[in-house]
Amino acid sequence: MAKNFRGPGDEPWRVLEFYSGIGGMRYSLMRAGVNAEVVEAFEINDTANDVYQRNFGHRPYQGNIQSLTASDLDNYGAHAWFLSPPCQPYTRQGLQKDSGDARAFSFLQILELIQHIMHPPNMLFVENVVGFETSNTHAKMIEILSKTNFATQEFILSPLQFGIPYSRPRYFCLAKRKPSSFLNELFNNQLLWSPHPLLENADCTITNEHGESQESLDELLQSCEPIEKFLELKKPSNQTEVESGYLDSTSFSTDSINTFGKDDDNEHNPSSLDPYLVPLSLIERWGNAMDIVYPDSKRCCCFTKSYYRYVKGTGSLLATVQPKKKGKTSLKDQCLRYFTPREVANLHSFPEDFEFPQRISLRQRYALLGNSLSVAVVAPLLQYLFAVP
Repeated sequence: MAKNFRGPGDEPWRVLEFYSGIGGMRYSLMRAGVNAEVVEAFEINDTANDVYQRNFGHRPYQGNIQSLTASDLDNYGAHAWFLSPPCQPYTRQGLQKDSGDARAFSFLQILELIQHIMHPPNMLFVENVVGFETSNTHAKMIEILSKTNFATQEFILSPLQFGIPYSRPRYFCLAKRKPSSFLNELFNNQLLWSPHPLLENADCTITNEHGESQESLDELLQSCEPIEKFLELKKPSNQTEVESGYLDSTSFSTDSINTFGKDDDNEHNPSSLDPYLVPLSLIERWGNAMDIVYPDSKRCCCFTKSYYRYVKGTGSLLATVQPKKKGKTSLKDQCLRYFTPREVANLHSFPEDFEFPQRISLRQRYALLGNSLSVAVVAPLLQYLFAVP
């Protein structure tokens, strides 16, 4: 794909970043190499704004997005709007109130304003959970974009498709206002489950069916890096590695296991695994519900904002002791631990210089990361969106 990202008049593209969180979208824009500047970010979460400010030197606007007017948005003169609205109205675990959920109102308000501003954006990028594509909110979005002369291409993609051992499928909508066009217009008005259209010389053979055979899934996982490449902590400071390359359970501190989680406001300690060890009481109660992975695994489950607070369905746990025979070693002997926030950020493909202010607790870090996005997935999508035919 010819990557021509020039802005209008060779000036930088002006971008508005709604629901900016901890900056995953902005990192994706930087990684995409697009000549663009974020002229304003919007985020109501004060803690997320602390993290954003720490990493970008700019504090997002913290007012209610619903208070924005058409005149306000016109004054920014933005060419592109990035939107990652709250996902709770569309998640399987939630109440599924859809557009009737108050957390969907601000997004619907922004969509309505597109019809009333003097200079609507040239491009939109929308990210949300799988399930959004069947929602009433999605139907309203497509209706408004069609009325306002936008062409759309929609994707459901996962980091696994980009070589990252992280299963986090997400919905994405890319929209360009005519006469602007996509490099591959044959995919207009389609929902695709493959990154193939983002590649050079894409053709019309791509399918929009999401069902994959076990053989194709196995092939996909083989192309992923092992989880160990994303780990920050290999062993506790008092620990030696055994011949297998994993850790010997005998030297873990029982005290640190039993006291884990009693105080999650301590500053992150990069030199020890002890704060991240899973309590034995949790293993005994919820072991059957835990998703366990190993350093040589090629896939781990999606980390949600409830990781570290709850065990079931919130993300994978890492076994630091490799069982000699699968199914023969008890979970208590595998020294399970949580992935650290830095490791979750690594699996999100955040850059090495991303950091949290020290005062932010472990629970807050996990929650903020759980609400973020995969830079490895979003960056190529933004390259494709901004590319000029």
